[in-house]
Amino acid sequence: MSAGGPPARIAETHISVVAMVGDRAYKLLKPVTLGFLDHARREDRERACHRETELNRRFAPDVYLGVLDVVDGSGAPVDHLIVMRRMPEDRRLSGLLGSPEAPALVDEVAAAVAEAHARAPTSPAIAAAGSAEAMRRRWDDDIREMDALDPPAIPRAARERLAALAREYLAGRGPLLASRQAAGWVRDGHGDLLCDDVYCLDDGPRILDCLAFDDALRHGDVLGDVAFLAMDLEARGRPDLAARVVDRWAERLGERHPASLAGHHVAHRAHVRAKVAAIRAGQGHEGAAAEAARLHALALSRLERARVRLVLVGGAPGTGKSMLARGLAGREGWRLLRSDEVRKALAGREPGEAAPAPWGGGIYAPEAAARVYAALAERAAELMAMGESVVVDASWAAARHREPARAAAAGARAPVVEVLLEAPPAVAEARIRRRLARGGDPSDATPEIAARLAAAFDPWPEARRLDAGRPPEAVLDEAAALARATAP
Repeated sequence: MSAGGPPARIAETHISVVAMVGDRAYKLLKPVTLGFLDHARREDRERACHRETELNRRFAPDVYLGVLDVVDGSGAPVDHLIVMRRMPEDRRLSGLLGSPEAPALVDEVAAAVAEAHARAPTSPAIAAAGSAEAMRRRWDDDIREMDALDPPAIPRAARERLAALAREYLAGRGPLLASRQAAGWVRDGHGDLLCDDVYCLDDGPRILDCLAFDDALRHGDVLGDVAFLAMDLEARGRPDLAARVVDRWAERLGERHPASLAGHHVAHRAHVRAKVAAIRAGQGHEGAAAEAARLHALALSRLERARVRLVLVGGAPGTGKSMLARGLAGREGWRLLRSDEVRKALAGREPGEAAPAPWGGGIYAPEAAARVYAALAERAAELMAMGESVVVDASWAAARHREPARAAAAGARAPVVEVLLEAPPAVAEARIRRRLARGGDPSDATPEIAARLAAAFDPWPEARRLDAGRPPEAVLDEAAALARATAP
């Protein structure tokens, strides 16, 4: 090593040891057998070294230089080393997250990942890894391996909750995952994108150490690939950069996805790293048990947030249900459906076109109302299957109209939150008169119609009653808390 060069250093993971000397790094694979790899025999490690070099050249061709044989006195190989160009330690992304340049560096990394994904190979066999069944099997394998470790730092109840939420999401998202396969987003990616393996050089980032020991574990939705990096950023206390890397990556790649799918993939990646930390804890590494617990908690939190929900916001006209539904959908990024707009569309009218009718007549007749609520349920089911949570603004006055919505949620494996707004009659009447005076609203309700509907409102014991006479922001806060509350 030349004077003034970097000092020699050793780095170790649960499957390898890397010796850094001068301007080179030498990676030795440990002779270990785990549930997901077998490096016990020298010949297996030799093949793994060549395969790892080949695969990583897709991301950093000027870093992976080749494979050296370690020989005994007679010249016979006893092991093998992957030879790499040594990267500058002070340019690891993980060490730059607190710097002013971090956002710009994350943008560069996102662009590099997007470019790699754009040229990543796919095939029918690779695309099969993106199906709901294949993803469920992968989750099940990881959960089974974690349970076999039975890490004391992670309570069994938390592990069971995580398993239930992961399976719930996949069970209801078949159409979404099939659409990702059809669009070609399931490819052979990196498989292990972490901040420690990204180096931000003057001429662009270098991404190292792809998952090489099992091809199948690299096959998946490219969103899941970048979600590994997002997970690591979030785990390191930078959720802002986690969101940024996914957003910039998607913009560069021209990719679109529901937020719930990104959250699900982040959760899976956090669980994978929790499992790795639990393995290291079993090997006696200090701090690994705490890391496993922290990463598992992140995975569980992200699965809770990624749950697809159906929120029914009801009440008589003038109670402020439309304002609440709009505010809730806007705050949470959920889709909004309005019965008044669907009713006008089914009648061939513009949303703001007036269609006054007597109580129970015209486009408000019972048979017309049944079609409206059936259409709302059908559209909500489509959206939930595609990973979108849905807020439905309707009166929900008739008990029979609530059942199709609940059935849609059950089919999508989505919890239902039912909210009934109540306001003093004088307040409701004033709101209705102001709305009529403004014009252009899809609702045709008058104070008289509102009074008739309130009197005919069927009991709704499943709904949480909210006092709509309070400030709107307070009502919205309570509704959002209800919608986000953990459900069975």
